Amino acid sequence: MAGSHLADYLLKTVLDARIFGAKRWRSPTTNIRHLFGKVSFFDCDLMDASACIELVAKVQPDYVFHLAAQSFVPESWKNPHATIIQNITMQLQVFEAIRLNNLNPVIQVALSSEEYGKVYPEETPITEQNPLRPLSPYGVSKVAQDMLAYQYFQNYDLRVIRTRAFNHEGPRRGEVFVTSNVAKQIAEIEMGVVPPVVTIGNLSAQRDWSDVRDIVRAYWLSVRNCIPGEEYVIASGTARTVRSMLDVLLGLSTKKEIEVRIDPARLRPSDVEILQGDATKFKQATGWQPEIPFEQTMEDLLNYWRDIIRRRKESGTLLQETLIRA
Repeated sequence: MAGSHLADYLLKTVLDARIFGAKRWRSPTTNIRHLFGKVSFFDCDLMDASACIELVAKVQPDYVFHLAAQSFVPESWKNPHATIIQNITMQLQVFEAIRLNNLNPVIQVALSSEEYGKVYPEETPITEQNPLRPLSPYGVSKVAQDMLAYQYFQNYDLRVIRTRAFNHEGPRRGEVFVTSNVAKQIAEIEMGVVPPVVTIGNLSAQRDWSDVRDIVRAYWLSVRNCIPGEEYVIASGTARTVRSMLDVLLGLSTKKEIEVRIDPARLRPSDVEILQGDATKFKQATGWQPEIPFEQTMEDLLNYWRDIIRRRKESGTLLQETLIRA
């Protein structure tokens, strides 16, 4: 999701930029199909050291945005080994490819608010100085990426910018993530595909949600203005409960009588109860401010899923998916 929006932003804003993207040959291209012919894509699995070295040698980048990761927190509970090994190794391969090619680009590493994990109410809003107490294998993997970035800055002078972005949502968000999953369920209900019931997990957790289009703009500003080796919180500064997010989406629905059910399968072994960021340091360095209201983000996300469900229904693929699910 974020990579496609970043490419959109760069194509619109940095008119003389040549943009290159790494993709796995077996991965879906739904989010990037509209970029074909505008972005030069290379089949490159970031777990493959030689492929990374070859790609970096071909591209000779001035800026590198490392956004790749297994980023779904519940999946990290199911597959902790894969999450930790992949997230650390992919970043390591990118760093080594740059180092071994003797290049000196500015590198933005997409880290996460999940690094903070166990946050006490008196410790909010969260700054760069808050202790890191990750509560999930995913959070641990991002702390490791964070420290790896710092190590390569210190030992090899790699110009790494460490951005700790809080939750970001919008069109193209994967359906496993809570905002997108709820939006998809509502779109299916509106189309009459499923009964008027939304299932969800922990409603009391508080998250600091930004629009992905604001976040990718922040990523570009980070490589242009931030100090290598430093860490930066990127956040809206507002904490909302999952319940309030759900209420916004329900309020946008054309179907007014929708039941909400808690699904125990969606509850995590432990959950981060509150994430609210303080982006003062980043704002002072870059002048960045979030511009897209949360309600607009949710409306755009719901319209994204309405369009997908409508097209699936028209093509007949939705019926097949429903039968398989049943």
